[in-house]
Amino acid sequence: MEKGGNNFNRGSEKSPKKGPKFTIYWVYAFIGIALLAMNLMDFGSHPTEISFQEFQVKYLKPGDVDQLVVVNKKYVEVYIKKDKLKEAQFKDVSKSKFGSENPGPHYRFTIGSEESFKKDMDKAQEGIAPENQVKIKYEDRTSWFEPVFQLLVPLILIIGLWVLLMRKVGGPAGGSGGPGGIFNIGKSKATLFDKGTRVNITFNDVAGLDEAKVEVMEIVDFLKNPKKYTALGGKIPKGALLVGPPGTGKTLLAKAMAGEAQVPFFSMSGSDFVELFVGVGASRVRDLFKQAREKAPCIIFIDEIDAIGRARGKNVMMSNDERENTLNQLLVEMDGFGTDSGIIILAATNRPDVLDTALLRPGRFDRQISIDKPDLAGREQIFHVHLKPIKTSPNLDIKKLASMTPGFAGADIANVCNEAALIAARKGKTEVEMDDFNDAVDRVIGGLEKKNKIISPEEKEVIAYHEAGHAICGWYLEHANPLVKVTIVPRGVAALGYAQYLPKEQYLYNTEQLMDDICMTLGGRAVEEIVFGKISTGAQNDLQVITRMAYAMVTVYGMNDKVGNVSFYDPNNDQSFTKPYSEETAKLIDEEVRKLIESAYVRTKTLLTEKLEQVKILASELLKSEVLYQADLERLIGKRPFEINKEHLPAKDGFTTDGVHPSDIINPSPTPVNA
Repeated sequence: MEKGGNNFNRGSEKSPKKGPKFTIYWVYAFIGIALLAMNLMDFGSHPTEISFQEFQVKYLKPGDVDQLVVVNKKYVEVYIKKDKLKEAQFKDVSKSKFGSENPGPHYRFTIGSEESFKKDMDKAQEGIAPENQVKIKYEDRTSWFEPVFQLLVPLILIIGLWVLLMRKVGGPAGGSGGPGGIFNIGKSKATLFDKGTRVNITFNDVAGLDEAKVEVMEIVDFLKNPKKYTALGGKIPKGALLVGPPGTGKTLLAKAMAGEAQVPFFSMSGSDFVELFVGVGASRVRDLFKQAREKAPCIIFIDEIDAIGRARGKNVMMSNDERENTLNQLLVEMDGFGTDSGIIILAATNRPDVLDTALLRPGRFDRQISIDKPDLAGREQIFHVHLKPIKTSPNLDIKKLASMTPGFAGADIANVCNEAALIAARKGKTEVEMDDFNDAVDRVIGGLEKKNKIISPEEKEVIAYHEAGHAICGWYLEHANPLVKVTIVPRGVAALGYAQYLPKEQYLYNTEQLMDDICMTLGGRAVEEIVFGKISTGAQNDLQVITRMAYAMVTVYGMNDKVGNVSFYDPNNDQSFTKPYSEETAKLIDEEVRKLIESAYVRTKTLLTEKLEQVKILASELLKSEVLYQADLERLIGKRPFEINKEHLPAKDGFTTDGVHPSDIINPSPTPVNA
């Protein structure tokens, strides 16, 4: 149900003025400038490195050397006579970097020791009068910049690494204000939507949730106009909990609330409180409410609150003191001695059964707003929202689209619309037509079509009879959902064929309806045994479905005479290893479930044996065309002998509605019967 292109997690406050940001590259630049400055401080050119032999042959013997300077007993600087520098061979050393005559040393060579250098020089100047020999000076030099530079470079590097580390662990620029930093680890990570922050989702983008919208809009109105309610003695509610299956629009409703509310809106996830360090979760809760009190009146939205709101003390072995401390702090902030008015807590979860009872009591979450899967009218409204940005055919019937997607949540419908647009684009169409939506529903329910999957003729025949068995059972059982499409085209990961049904949108099922559903689901396995005399692995999903249904009938809904009117289903202890019944009762439950399934299997085989000719007709036609619609079944075996809901029948043009097999009694889901 979400409208594309919206961003809920934007920054809340106006961005500061843009300017140069300090990064690690500034440190590198500073080091480079320092090195350049050190190099430029020597205004003379650097002397050319030569060997002693080259010095002796080229410069000493010709008499070009003015003097030698032994520096620190390590190397010797060679100074050429000024009148010789004008010669062409010295032009590369006769100028400084700045163009003036170079007074510095022109050449340099290293020495092993002072004694060895003296011996070499005496030997090189043998036969030369002492007054004509080259003058040699000895100097011990220390540069003021060298020790400073040696100290400065490591210091700059350490500072640079420290700044980089702080920026990495400290969030945005400078590491001072970002959430998640090593110094801000106890700060709240909530995103603030305040005045000037625009959220592009409004209540107009939320469809199919009329009752929930009324509840949420009342909270927004209470914050805008508190006197309207307080004049009659009413109090502002402390909190509201959005409860519903995944994809039904809980977070979307909160986004719309942020877009509509003219008060500050804090948004964060339940997992944002959780951290490796002890005490961080409680600290973040305190900081969140501290910020909220400064902005009151305001709204705090916590998505997936079950991450921190799970019941305390249920399992000692798996207890988490840090999470419980976070929950305790949240309970105190919501309704404790220091609680202030003007802060409303809005939370969302799809697991209300695991939440702590202290969190759900009045005074904390005063209201629980149920957000269920939409009905026919709700799905039609949702389609209107998601079809706005899509170029659709003028002949598109949105009511028909709504009728073909029972059990779909808002996120499923958004996926169908997107898939239809992609399919139409793949076919080169300029607008999305009904056929594209039909293919999109097939893809969402059954998976991607496997056109290149190689199936042997023998396997294909088994699949055809398997699906024909489902179709015949659904056609001739009074309480079974009418079949509207059957195919043997492979789809998804493991579905070699599947049947789609059109269920009645109902909330209560009686024993006869459930038994007919079990018989219909067993139709594929039964027809394999009747026709081929052996069974295959193709009924794996069917067996999972009927096993779940049969155990629900016996242990949850009390639909068995021997077990009695008892229910062993406890949603609060669904992870517990303890059973609320004895071993004898467990054995009785297993026996009754097997009897129930066996009686349904015998009934299914009897029905299919009577209708074997119709089964063969359907299987033969499936092998030819691979897909059969409701109109094809009427043409081949006649009309269905029971009254069905005319409102939801497919049109005469052959476009079929698709349905949901109620494979999961507790929580029906759009899962087709797979072969």
